[in-house]
Amino acid sequence: MTPRGLTSKEVDESRQKHGANTLTQIPPDPLWKKILEGFQDPMIMILLVALVVQVVLFFLKQAEWFEPVGILIAILIANGVASISESSQENKASALKAEEEAKEMAKVIRDGKLAEIHVSEVVVGDVVFLQAGDKIPADGEIVDGAIKVDQAALNGETEEAAKIPQTDKSAGYDVKDLLNQHYAYRGTVVCGGEAYMEVKVVGDKTLFGELALEVQEDTRETPLQVKLSKLAGQISMFGYIGAIAIVAGILAKTFLTGDLPGDIYQWIRLIMNAITVAVTIIVCAVPEGLPMLTSILLSLQSLKMAKDNVLVRKINGLETAGSLSILFSDKTGTITEGRLSVVELVTGNVRPFEALNKMPSALALDVITGIGVNNSAAVSDNSIIGGNSTDRALMAFLVDSEAAKTMNKEEVRAFNAFDSNKKSSSVTVCRNGEVITYIKGAPEKIIDNCTRYIDENGVEKELVEKNFLTAYLDTQAGRSMRLLAVAKSKGEKDDSDLTLVCLISIRDNVRKEAVDAIHEVQNAGIQVVMVTGDRKETAVAIAKEAGLLARPQDIALTSAEMAEKSDDELKKLLPDLRVVARALPTDKSRLVRIAQDLNLVVGMTGDGVNDSPALKKADVGFAMGSGTEVAKEAGDITILDDNFSSIEKAILYGRTMFKSIRKFLIFQLTVNVAAVLSCFIGPMFGENVVMTVIQLLLINLAMDTLAAIAFGSEPALKEYMKDKPIPRSESIVTKAMFTEILISAFYITFICLAILFVKPVQQLFGDVDHTYLKTALFATFMMAITFNGFNARTSHLNPFEGLGRNKNFIIVMLSIIGLQYLFVTFGGKVLEVEPLTWRSWGICALLAFLVIPIDMIRKMLIAKR
Repeated sequence: MTPRGLTSKEVDESRQKHGANTLTQIPPDPLWKKILEGFQDPMIMILLVALVVQVVLFFLKQAEWFEPVGILIAILIANGVASISESSQENKASALKAEEEAKEMAKVIRDGKLAEIHVSEVVVGDVVFLQAGDKIPADGEIVDGAIKVDQAALNGETEEAAKIPQTDKSAGYDVKDLLNQHYAYRGTVVCGGEAYMEVKVVGDKTLFGELALEVQEDTRETPLQVKLSKLAGQISMFGYIGAIAIVAGILAKTFLTGDLPGDIYQWIRLIMNAITVAVTIIVCAVPEGLPMLTSILLSLQSLKMAKDNVLVRKINGLETAGSLSILFSDKTGTITEGRLSVVELVTGNVRPFEALNKMPSALALDVITGIGVNNSAAVSDNSIIGGNSTDRALMAFLVDSEAAKTMNKEEVRAFNAFDSNKKSSSVTVCRNGEVITYIKGAPEKIIDNCTRYIDENGVEKELVEKNFLTAYLDTQAGRSMRLLAVAKSKGEKDDSDLTLVCLISIRDNVRKEAVDAIHEVQNAGIQVVMVTGDRKETAVAIAKEAGLLARPQDIALTSAEMAEKSDDELKKLLPDLRVVARALPTDKSRLVRIAQDLNLVVGMTGDGVNDSPALKKADVGFAMGSGTEVAKEAGDITILDDNFSSIEKAILYGRTMFKSIRKFLIFQLTVNVAAVLSCFIGPMFGENVVMTVIQLLLINLAMDTLAAIAFGSEPALKEYMKDKPIPRSESIVTKAMFTEILISAFYITFICLAILFVKPVQQLFGDVDHTYLKTALFATFMMAITFNGFNARTSHLNPFEGLGRNKNFIIVMLSIIGLQYLFVTFGGKVLEVEPLTWRSWGICALLAFLVIPIDMIRKMLIAKR
């Protein structure tokens, strides 16, 4: 009897009383708020200090108007690019989510009629009609019919759960127990059967909704944020100490030389000149291009990754992926294909066949009838409809073998669906006047009733000894195979005197590309732990095939075994942990917390609502493209093809980005150290302003912005996956980087100051005035940092190695040289420069180019160690 359902009036009353079937979503921060929060960036804050000082100097008529304006533009560009980029990524994710939600419909009985409505319109009391393929729209009780439900989205279990009406109403059951047989849950999928469900709770009160609310919380700082924050502190300290030292130095020089100001106004002017130089030092010290570089890098790499089926939803997730030290990965659909498939088919004497077309035709016909006609799934235009996961796998095997079209349904006289007592299904056909029954089911049941078998030549033989079959079944079970036997008999009997046709091994197979990707990730020093809801034997078999359990000390634990261990005990086991079986959602969250307590950078994959809290808590959450919207909201990166190899690509892109940041830091910190040293030492020799604030801003921002594009375009090289993970606490600037920065900076400082203060070098430019020499210094400085870019882009001896793979680098460096010419030739009063002759340009270029062979010598000395 079909349930009555609700009337239109009752629907309105229910909606007012219990609310709508919508999930609460905290909207992303608007663009203006992201921009405001960007001003809290340590680099930006240092620039803000410099801006305030420049504004004060402007009002005291000690600075030109374009000097504070230049700093302000630098701040707005650096901050705006990052905010706009992140907002754009969030908008893309929101658009994908809206597109998915628009398709979610439910079939309900309203006013006595079956109607299709949007999921959000479902109310408490609605009677929902459920069929195979439907996603359940709310939590409720089955009132009629019977269905099989895939609850993996909530509990990660691959086994289908049976849902039937409760006959004994007095017995009661726990709705929080997902394995109960009477209550169905939002977000789960009907795999087979038909039923009517009465909705009990909607929206945030569903189990799906409760888990969705859990994930909307803040996460800790990313490794790059930690490193940049530390670097910003060091740079600001360097700048502030340098500024104080320069003020003290100028004042000390004034007292020591006895050239004291005559009145209060001259004292004020002296102090203001010293402060101007101090501000110049601070501006020199700050890598203004760094915030912009991270934004450009994230944007460029995100665009590249989209082509590789990776959607970066939260922009910082990419750089964190490159710093991973441990990755907790799902099994189903990530390491495995996510669907059952036929792995092996053998005859009754255990002879394997790779394809049906290689079998004798009579045997192939028996197999096709035994697994295709004797099947609850159907085929339409090569698409498989209905059936349980096993039947769908068998039908897919026939479709892939192009054998499905040879099935003859007209021969069927009777079909008996799967019987749980017999553990088999059967079909009786009439072929050429002969009645034959085909049986498909549990091998242990069918083989006991077999007296004959068909060999690889299609010949029937007596089955006397069965031990070899038992041995084969045990071997396949050890490989975590789901086994089926197919037999036939003359007439309509299905329980005696059977002829064994074949044995079929089915499994959610390991992705071939996942095995290679796991190997690559492990070689990169990243520990991979498979977390699955499957039983331990299955998990261990898959883990061995995937290369996760390879060493004697590698450990596989069940959820129950893990629960028996304290946090301290688990921390000791974690380095050798490779598999967690029968995992619960709470296990994933605990694993993330334990790993983070050990200061590891943690990655977590997931697709279900049950995975969402762990995805949110992890340093980077990889949500699967086929997963729930809640999981995608909680994750930082969405793997659109659910493939582990795409996770490997995300890690590679993340590492490429981190490498690019380090290359850029070598480039820019060399600029900053050289500028600080030049502006600090110059006044000691009587030149208070070696380079003006505007000149330094042009160098630090205009040049470095272009350099950010150049370094941001560096290709993702496989060699980066050979490096070990960078610890969360490690400084972003290594000792080797620091040495390279100092050597190049010292040379650039020396050659630039030599142009001002060393007579033989001055004479290279002929009889020129002081402004001309300062212009030559400015031109040499810019060209030297341009040439040093080639040193910074590679740690190999040859600075031009692989340059063709980054054409943007060549274009940018040529553009910088062109801009240098324009600045010097047309800078005039704003830049305090005058045009140079071609001879002077040649001298500047030669002096600047020497920075390349000097760094090559450094690399050779390091290589000899």
